[in-house]
Amino acid sequence: MTMTRQPHHRRRPITVLSLLLLVMAVTLGPTPSSAAGTDWWNPVARPAPDSQIGVTGEPFKGTNSQGEVRGFVDAHNHIMANEAFGGRLICGKPFSQAGVADALKDCPEHYPDGSLAIFDFITNGGDGKHDPDGWPTFKDWPAYDSLTHQQNYYAWVERAWRGGQRVLVNDLVTNGVICSVYPFKDRSCDEMTSIRLQAKLTYDMQDYIDAMYGGTGKGWFRIVTDSEQARSVIEQGKLAVILGVETSEPFGCKQILDIAQCDKDDIDAGLDELYDLGVRSMFLCHKFDNALCGVRYDEGGLGTAINVGQFLSTGTFWQTEKCTGPQHDNPIGGAAAPSAEEELPAGVEVPSYDDDAQCNKRGLTELGEYAVRGMMQRKMMLEIDHMSVKATGRVLDIFESESYPGVLSSHSWMDLNWTERVYGLGGFIAQYMHGSEGFSAEADRTKALREKYDVGYGYGTDMNGVGGWPAPRGADASNPVTYPFRSTDGGSVIDKQTTGSRTWNLNTDGASHYGLVPDWIEDIRKVGGQDVVDDLFRGAESYLDTWGASEGHKAGVNLAKGASASASSSESNPFTSYAPGRAVDGNTDTRWASDWSDDQWLRVDLGSTSTVKRVTLEWERAYGKSYRVEVSTDGTTWQNVWSTTAGDGGLDTARFNGVPARYVRIHGLDRGTDWGYSLYEVGVYSS
Repeated sequence: MTMTRQPHHRRRPITVLSLLLLVMAVTLGPTPSSAAGTDWWNPVARPAPDSQIGVTGEPFKGTNSQGEVRGFVDAHNHIMANEAFGGRLICGKPFSQAGVADALKDCPEHYPDGSLAIFDFITNGGDGKHDPDGWPTFKDWPAYDSLTHQQNYYAWVERAWRGGQRVLVNDLVTNGVICSVYPFKDRSCDEMTSIRLQAKLTYDMQDYIDAMYGGTGKGWFRIVTDSEQARSVIEQGKLAVILGVETSEPFGCKQILDIAQCDKDDIDAGLDELYDLGVRSMFLCHKFDNALCGVRYDEGGLGTAINVGQFLSTGTFWQTEKCTGPQHDNPIGGAAAPSAEEELPAGVEVPSYDDDAQCNKRGLTELGEYAVRGMMQRKMMLEIDHMSVKATGRVLDIFESESYPGVLSSHSWMDLNWTERVYGLGGFIAQYMHGSEGFSAEADRTKALREKYDVGYGYGTDMNGVGGWPAPRGADASNPVTYPFRSTDGGSVIDKQTTGSRTWNLNTDGASHYGLVPDWIEDIRKVGGQDVVDDLFRGAESYLDTWGASEGHKAGVNLAKGASASASSSESNPFTSYAPGRAVDGNTDTRWASDWSDDQWLRVDLGSTSTVKRVTLEWERAYGKSYRVEVSTDGTTWQNVWSTTAGDGGLDTARFNGVPARYVRIHGLDRGTDWGYSLYEVGVYSS
């Protein structure tokens, strides 16, 4: 869930409530139908009246000639965000047993003219007034720039499926701070309570659709909990729905004055509960620094206001430092947010930040690392969007050290310099639902990497996520979408979408709701070419490759654990031992440390000759800037198998073609500090 700011509207003065709401918008039985048909993709009973679908033809099934599934992936959506933030921020529901008129109606405070649509005028400018009536006229909503109205009505999702989408990640989303300051709500602001409700309603929506098709398991909307189940669903021509979580304080892991409000037991219990709910991917932090990780900032005045919100919630402002690599967090900037800043206690001011310090000091905490490893143990996939680059870097280090592929970037919020590392691990990347020109340009920029790693591409619509969606390019565009058009597989004909008395046209209405995803993909084909769409059509296979590899991951056996170790030197300390064996004792609280000079080494005797392919090094602050990994079968003749001159500490992973070795030596050539070399733990692996 992300957030946007519309710069082209004149706004009324904004209160601190409004600012907090704006900047924390993150992210978030049927009757017989006379049109019922006998084809498997048409329901035997659909509510009447209801939305039209506007697609004819049988959805494609099966696999391609290589045995791969096909179809588009929406890696980031919020079907049930209407139940987030206390239940009255996003108006309308994705389904209702009482029918479309009940589902697609505005929030009660929006009647009669939107005067109390507080969040609407905050996010969209002007006075917020609008025609609140949804069904059947839909005069003012849903719209590409209306951020507070339901965009995921089930029939619109059905149209996206009929248009070729085969994977949908439904991120269960909320934010306790937004809920607490928004005046209209139906329930408590506890984040896990909202997550549980949204999960239940997603299953209820599956049941609702099943009933139209004659019973349990017969509908096209299938919640899946493992990759093989997802493949089976897609091969049947149906939509695989995966549950994710995007919330700011998972498991209650808030931090106040840098003190964690959760512990490891809370994390284990929380992960177990989410897994039991069917959740298979999640974010660990979002917008505010929490007890698990630091966030990637928002920019300008928006960032300043969020920074104020962070202080009011946690007692701490963001803290920056100089970045150590090409990746950086978004610059906070010096733009003021006066209405928000007025709410700070007397004598407290938003800090000023150096222009050359654009990285969050807060990375992955000890509890955050525990949560990451807990997700790995449960074969879950981790979303790195919204993490600070310091936190993301550590996550990627951990995953590389374990050869764990379960990393996702689902909606364009990571630093793009991470792209190749994500692909190298076997992870999956999706781009935010930008306009066709911008989306196509970014897809083209990263195409060479997708070809290198032989992967498909995805999109993250972030519908119901308060982010803003593609505006109309205009009926006079040189290459507009021409209705009707063929689906990417060629088997279906897609015409304009009609709900009630309103018919939408992407050229003039933009991406107003989820049913226009196929139209947007056709617009990408018009603007960016068939190659972009072809990469997107491979998205389902690549997403399931990442998921399946995560499920199949097995922790490697550390051949060095408990092995005999020797070194060129060991630092002398009367209170603590820094002996070589401390680096292979399986305890990251102990370490080997050398004398304070450049040419030093640590040697590990594996006891017998094995094939060695990977060595991991967990450095203390005294790290090697230039060092090499050497192997030997006899302890006398050494072969250099890996080296670097750009070490930066932390957790390093050296990979190389498998070689026979009994002895492994870490040979330091140039220190990264004035101290010697110091290693908490060395791992040696055959895989």
